[in-house]
Amino acid sequence: MAATATWNLALRTVEAPALSPILETSDVALAARGDARAFARLYEEHKGRVMAIARRMAGHEQAAELTQDVFVRAWSKLGTFRGDARFSTWLHRLAVNLILSRRASWATERARFLGTQDTLETLSARPSGRELNMDFEKAIDLLPDGARTIFVLHDVEGWKHEEIARALGVTSGTTKAQLHRARMLLRGTLA
Repeated sequence: MAATATWNLALRTVEAPALSPILETSDVALAARGDARAFARLYEEHKGRVMAIARRMAGHEQAAELTQDVFVRAWSKLGTFRGDARFSTWLHRLAVNLILSRRASWATERARFLGTQDTLETLSARPSGRELNMDFEKAIDLLPDGARTIFVLHDVEGWKHEEIARALGVTSGTTKAQLHRARMLLRGTLA
């Protein structure tokens, strides 16, 4: 019962911003023209959701830095926002794309130091006694990067396998296999 409650709590995303669409549109237009105060309001409204995405996709250690990087990129790219969707949707996509690209560069750096990138096979499926008390967020942090990314995008963010495959440049079969492995590792850790 407690594991289910932890699971459900961890899957909740930060609520949509409280800013009304009219005020948000106004702030986006002002920020695009260089108004730092308008951008600061947008930052305050959206930082929690961006931080949650970063934490789930890259772990707690990199989340704060990634969140700042997302908003720096948003500030520089704000002129490209056409208003076809809500700003929060545009920002979410920007965040996911930036995080995926950073993870790819981290993987390249790690590959220089590790002889293999197949870390998924080396993880123990059985948790130690100390790990039995961890929460769902910490269990996600223990997943290998690729499995964590696919798990978050599919099970938390609701992306389809085809969308994930396109974003990562892999096949949908690969995403399905990674998702299965991520779920098995999570079950082993949370059991």
